[in-house]
Amino acid sequence: DIKTEEEIEIMRQGGNILARVLSEILLQISPGVSELDMDKLAEELILKEGAEPAFKRVEGYKNTICVSTNDVVVHGIPTEYQFKEGDVVGIDCGVYYKGFNTDMAETIKVSNIKNQISKKDEEINKFLETGMLALQKGIQEARIGNRIGHISKAIQKIVQGGGYSVVRSLIGHGVGKSLHEEPEVPGFLDNAIEKTPKLKIGMTIAIEVIYNMGKHDVTYSNNDGWTIKTKDNSLSGLFERTIAITKDGPRMLT
Repeated sequence: DIKTEEEIEIMRQGGNILARVLSEILLQISPGVSELDMDKLAEELILKEGAEPAFKRVEGYKNTICVSTNDVVVHGIPTEYQFKEGDVVGIDCGVYYKGFNTDMAETIKVSNIKNQISKKDEEINKFLETGMLALQKGIQEARIGNRIGHISKAIQKIVQGGGYSVVRSLIGHGVGKSLHEEPEVPGFLDNAIEKTPKLKIGMTIAIEVIYNMGKHDVTYSNNDGWTIKTKDNSLSGLFERTIAITKDGPRMLT
């Protein structure tokens, strides 16, 4: 679904709303605050900006955000759980604005205590820095002349080079009038790059780094039909941005 320059501009506006909302949510996460508190705040902020929560438009999903706390990988339904010092929390959020969706996610460590960093803190910090670096490297490959496989290869190289695992059953995707469009954008490469889709001007894609500190296997949890966790109970991380393919390179929309 190739977008016009006008459509990409609408997505940029919606993406700016999403970026502001997600930034505010991340600032508010602290010990004692609940997942549902953040869900309510996200909806209030999105509506105040004149947009709609994109995830509430997904059939069967009733919340504004997905919350991935510790071993939750994706699609975590917000609960009454109150964040604790040292938790690893991923927030995935989408905005629907003037007929177009944008999608974005970030993972942080909950920390209010300014004291000596423990070995576990160092491990978590390295884990999260690796995920962000993988996202940056993946985005850099989103340019004309490349293919989806170049993005996948860049993400996989950084994640596995850090000693972590890319989740293989969950991937990035095209985004626009629908929240999930073609093409699929895996964070790993299991095919020849030449067999993956060509990147074309006007494509808008959500590049996602979905990775685990342990093995890549995941499982449904909580019997809610949505929440997916790591099978080995290891920590999981999620970083995502919506970008457009332009003649001048990747254009960040969120």
